Amino acid sequence: MTTDDLDRTIADNLARVRERIASAEARYGRPPGSVALLAVSKVHGAERIAAAHRAGQRQFGESYVQEALEKQAVLKALPLSWHFVGRVQTNKTKDIAARFDWVHGLCELKHARRLGAQRPADAAPLKVCIQVNLSGEASKAGVEPEAAETLLDACRNIDGIAVQGLMTLPAPAENLAAQRRPFAALRALRDRLATRDLPLATLSMGMTADLEAAIAEGATMVRVGTAIFGPRPATGAH
Repeated sequence: MTTDDLDRTIADNLARVRERIASAEARYGRPPGSVALLAVSKVHGAERIAAAHRAGQRQFGESYVQEALEKQAVLKALPLSWHFVGRVQTNKTKDIAARFDWVHGLCELKHARRLGAQRPADAAPLKVCIQVNLSGEASKAGVEPEAAETLLDACRNIDGIAVQGLMTLPAPAENLAAQRRPFAALRALRDRLATRDLPLATLSMGMTADLEAAIAEGATMVRVGTAIFGPRPATGAH
């Protein structure tokens, strides 16, 4: 695929996703532009991120630290915001703290402390979302809803990080009503935990298959990969 063809494909895909977001905002009474788009670029090459940048996209999500560092090096001249959306591992916190702007899957206090301590002193606090496991799946990361408040309270006093809100990755559901239920539960949890000094304004929820349901229930950021970049390549181990 030529650069022009790639640019056209990515730009068209982004336009369709943005239209889906705008339509959902209108349909569910959300203010125009109230839902941010995070382009999940994991396992896709730097050339696709560059194409998305040329189409106006600035926020990108990565799950594998080493892969992300390599792409960041190639794209260092571009003004991009990098979000870590994978599982935080203890031996990767130093690179995450130094090279990302956001972490969407914080679910352990030890990781919060390491990220805060390892955040460069000259950088703004690392923005984090606490991941909540609402489906009870053992394979999914995240704290149980009843444990979210304890983790949140502990994170308030950690220098170097700033809690922005909550994130969830629910099990797939077959219809809109079923898709909406876990997103509604996350919003209700946020409403219960939010305070004036910590409003938890970010609800990171919704992906390609269920972003309309997430927007209906208050998502402020949707994480979309496949609809922008296409299916994930079959090769490559991380």
